[in-house]
Amino acid sequence: MDKVNKTDAEWKEELSPEAFKVLRKHSTERAGTHDDFPKDAGTFLCKGCGNPLFTQDTKFESGTGWPSFYAPIDDDAVGEQTDRSLFMRRTEVHCARCDGHLGHVFPDGPAPTGLRYCMNGVAMTFAPDED
Repeated sequence: MDKVNKTDAEWKEELSPEAFKVLRKHSTERAGTHDDFPKDAGTFLCKGCGNPLFTQDTKFESGTGWPSFYAPIDDDAVGEQTDRSLFMRRTEVHCARCDGHLGHVFPDGPAPTGLRYCMNGVAMTFAPDED
């Protein structure tokens, strides 16, 4: 996979202000922002670079107000690192291709993984499956 490297100025030209804050500055969108997130079959892609991240069949209703998934599309789609901001220790999830901040992963998800990838909806786009 080819890495995507751009300057902040280039990212600002391509992303909305909210997407820039989340993807490039590690912000978090307000909970409940994406109540109408697609429910059709398809793939969730990184809004920064188009990298496939999650499929609809791994999405679940977590009750947190953010789109949640129990597994990425494959092990190479996302990366993880320790996040010690806000006086907490969490595991940050980022796009493996452009290093855009997506959200965090927690060990309280459903089977089969027991993980909850709690993602910022503004950091992703949705591509429906073609019929």
